[in-house]
Order: sequence, then structure tokens, then C-alpha cells
Amino acid sequence: MFIQPWDAALDDAEWQNWLADGHDFGQLCVNGPSGRPPVVVPTHFAPDDGRLLIHLARPNPVWKAIEHDPNVTFTVIGDYAFIPGPWRAKPDTPPTDGVPTSYYAAVQFTCRAHIIDDPGTKADLLRRQMAHFQPDGDHAPVDPDEPPYCRMLPGIRGLRLDVIDVRAKFKYDDHKPVEHRTAVADRLTRRGQGLDIPTARQQLHRLDRVGTWSP
Repeated sequence: MFIQPWDAALDDAEWQNWLADGHDFGQLCVNGPSGRPPVVVPTHFAPDDGRLLIHLARPNPVWKAIEHDPNVTFTVIGDYAFIPGPWRAKPDTPPTDGVPTSYYAAVQFTCRAHIIDDPGTKADLLRRQMAHFQPDGDHAPVDPDEPPYCRMLPGIRGLRLDVIDVRAKFKYDDHKPVEHRTAVADRLTRRGQGLDIPTARQQLHRLDRVGTWSP
């Protein structure tokens, strides 16, 4: 992932807070065996003290790829929108001369994958995921020896991703003047399609922190 200086996360807290704000679905990318394309699996995940916790169905083809190579990448993307060229045209140029771009936030994890098959350890992984996704506890106890989970645990495998490196990108034209970014956020809000509203919100959040970017 190419990151311009003005697109970089301001600190670790920025990408961590962004993930905590409901961005817990991404793509697991695993190297396939020699000569085969990578395996890419969309899935929810739960962050857990420097690790990402996932579970997938036992028949999923990702397992063979992980057994072949446990070095994986997990990517989360959100708050994205297409920005038309006229919105980015300089004040002294025709609107049609503006160059379009994409706005987005992305966090990319480089990880070492560990497959979990032990029933008790899988149950613990599911309990940790449930604590993240259903913190009110409105679910049956996850017990490997009691229903309903004792019947379902054999059908899944757990996956613990130990995070080795994190790269985060917030691409919102932070190298352009404050007035330009404010105007684009307003246009996004008025257009209101797809993820325009959260994209505008993210741009204004960066605007408050970055101001006018300088090297």
C-alpha cells in the first residue's frame, strides 16, 4: 500500500480509534501454493491485544493456503468515496480540468497465522469474539461440552493472527488547502450517496487535526 506523507496516520491512536468505531470487517489475504493465485476471504475479526481473532468454516479453502504459508495480510477499508474532477479543480482553471481521485481509509496488517483446532481453545476464541460483537452477553454460553456450541465447534477452525506490522492510510487530500477540503466535505454531505457521509465526517476529523499539511 503506497502512502504519501500527508496520507499517513498521525499516530497509532488514529487507526486504532478508527477500527474501534465499527470497522471490524476486512479481507484475509493468503499466499496460495506455487503457481496459484492468492486466497482472499472477507470476514469479521475481533482485535485482541496485538492479535486478530477469526473463525471460518472448516471446508474453507483458506486453510490449505495458510498451511502452505502462514505469513498473511489482513486489510480493512472504509469511509471511501469517489471525488469527481470538477470538485478538485484549482480556482483559476476550468472545472473540467480537475483531476478525480478516491478518498478512503485503510489499515493493513502483516501477520503470522496460527490455526486453532483444540475445542477448548476454539471456545475461548469464540468467547472473545462474542465479547466484541455481542458485549451485552445475549447469547448462550460458549462451552465445548454443552449445547448449542458443542455441536457446532467441529464445523469451524479458529485463526489467531499475530500482528507483526501495521500500515495505515487516510487519503483525504490533506495536502490541499483547508478551504478546498471543507468544500469537498460539504459536497459529499450534500451528495449523500453510499459512504459519502462517513467520508465527509472522516475528512473533517482529519481537517481538525492536520490543518494545512507541511513537510
